Amino acid sequence: MNEVHHLSLYIDCPAQTVYQFASNPVNLPLWAAGLAQSNVIQEGNLWLVEAPFGRVRIEFAPANPFGVMDHTVELEDGERVYNPMRVVPHGEGCEFTFTLFRRDGMSDEAFFRDKMAVINDLNALKERMENH
Repeated sequence: MNEVHHLSLYIDCPAQTVYQFASNPVNLPLWAAGLAQSNVIQEGNLWLVEAPFGRVRIEFAPANPFGVMDHTVELEDGERVYNPMRVVPHGEGCEFTFTLFRRDGMSDEAFFRDKMAVINDLNALKERMENH
């Protein structure tokens, strides 16, 4: 079993508002620089983006009333990385959680960089949702 980190933060904004924004792949470059650094292009049920680590294809969970935004990222070498992501109501706001799995063969340094990229993305989402 590989190492897992559950990265979570409180966002002072209703869960449904955060879900509507964060679950729309077109919005990824506005808050998820660790994954999407360019315009997002739809190709069927997949989304193509330029990530810091190359061109990737992303497949998201279908829209749902439960705040589930799980997605699979297919890297250029064909490796598929599953990323559980959720937004759940918490008082007047919500809790946003991303589960980061350490991939086979991933160095400590690479896993730390991934973790920091996710933390930066979550903080950018929090800032955008609380101040817009």
